[in-house]
Amino acid sequence: MKPQRAPVATRLLLVLAIATLFCGSGLAQSVAPPATANNAAPSPWDQQPNAVATQAEASFANYKFRDGETLDRVKIHYATLGKPHRNAQGDVDNAVLVLHWTGADSRVLLSPTFTKALFEPGRPLDVSRYYLIFLDSVGHGQSSKPSDGLKAQFPNYDYGDIVDLQHKLVTETLGIKHLHAILGISMGGMNAWQWAEAYPDMMDGVMPVVSLPIPVSGRNLLWRRMVIDTIRSDPEWKNGDYTTTPHGWIIGYNILRMMIDSVSALQHEVADGPAADKFLDVNRFTAEHVDANDILYSLKSSFSYDPEPELFRIKTKLFALNFSDDEFNPDRLRVLQTVMPKLEHGRYVVQQETATSPGHFTMTRPDLWAQHVGEFMLWLGDTPSRASN
Repeated sequence: MKPQRAPVATRLLLVLAIATLFCGSGLAQSVAPPATANNAAPSPWDQQPNAVATQAEASFANYKFRDGETLDRVKIHYATLGKPHRNAQGDVDNAVLVLHWTGADSRVLLSPTFTKALFEPGRPLDVSRYYLIFLDSVGHGQSSKPSDGLKAQFPNYDYGDIVDLQHKLVTETLGIKHLHAILGISMGGMNAWQWAEAYPDMMDGVMPVVSLPIPVSGRNLLWRRMVIDTIRSDPEWKNGDYTTTPHGWIIGYNILRMMIDSVSALQHEVADGPAADKFLDVNRFTAEHVDANDILYSLKSSFSYDPEPELFRIKTKLFALNFSDDEFNPDRLRVLQTVMPKLEHGRYVVQQETATSPGHFTMTRPDLWAQHVGEFMLWLGDTPSRASN
């Protein structure tokens, strides 16, 4: 039987989600992919700001990064949903940290897509029961980043710095000693692995989604290097002092799209020449609204990531979720199957692909994997009423 294409509305939502992947939902609110004769502009369903979330900002003066570089002031933007609950000792016991992927920020995670699937009453992270924390990691969103003005003179942060600042915000700004859980997606999932190692007693459980506890290598390393090299080798980049989007980044974004979508999804979406033209037009439009320095920094920040040697430090419950059609973290490498039995409290699920599932990009469709978040919360001991799946 020939696989059916995803409904038009679903494909349009994926196009919009691609815009938010690197632009953030704030940009998606003001721009939309170019319409064609057969494709109206997508609905604003996933572009609305979350009016319920509390927005705030933390500032750390004279901050020193791991490589020794300093910044006079590091700003970390964050948002919260729900209310903190305190135990008999007066400590918050219902905090859940939710971490975004490369190029995204808290606004994407607070969109209706994620709210409906994960945070509404009765959903796995029911906002009436949990104190949810969403922050923009350094280099992203409304936190300090190269495009704020320093451009290529911005400190060379890495994933260790990202986690350091996340921890600083949680413990110092919010005064939270213990997290109930961490849910991290893609880069956020990699950060979640790091949290479990660096602070093994600080959380009840960690759920990394679409990530692996090994160095960035193979295809995952090559596409990142290709995008970075394409940007840096473009004369239009001008050592970071460009005034218009370097063409090299537009080419680099095409490389990224080749990797982030599943083979099946691209086979359906790019069925002929006109479809390829539309695909490339949308890519160009999206890339032109993303700062090349910001994405360059966020990609190279992953190169020192390597939690594998210290997996033995993980004491907390860890529930890993990957997708079988994810080309960033190919299941055929059998990493989770090899690593997870070594953990004291480790579980994993590799969700099988469908004819139209979008590979690594399935992370932007929490409705497809929310049930596993429910399973994770139940494993942490929450009652079914607290963690409905």
